[in-house]
Amino acid sequence: MPDTKLNRRTKEVTDYIANCPLATQEVLEQLRSTIKKAAPEAEELISYKMPAYKCYGVLDYFAAYKDHIGFYATPTGHKEFERDLKPYKQGKGSVQFPLNQPLPWPLITRIVKFRVKENMINFQNKKNGQG
Repeated sequence: MPDTKLNRRTKEVTDYIANCPLATQEVLEQLRSTIKKAAPEAEELISYKMPAYKCYGVLDYFAAYKDHIGFYATPTGHKEFERDLKPYKQGKGSVQFPLNQPLPWPLITRIVKFRVKENMINFQNKKNGQG
């Protein structure tokens, strides 16, 4: 059976999480909290039918699946932490965190903070005509 996304039709992150199985909800709430702590100024929204966070551009997305959480910090976030993400199944710009294992909270925090810094630099460069 394919590992399909659990939740596709919501407009708010709270609803997205509430429509997932209870055990998955707990992990998603902790992921949401981790992202918000790492990027308190980020805007939370649904984009591409997934929770997303923006701060000077998109920081990351996540999605619940039957057996894992998909985490999408664009290709740069994953490339920067390639060595740390090596134990996890990956695609271009994505990583799968299995639900039967604890998520790597400190690593997720570092990735989000990296993306905030990267987006701020890119924003400043564009603002100053360098990008």
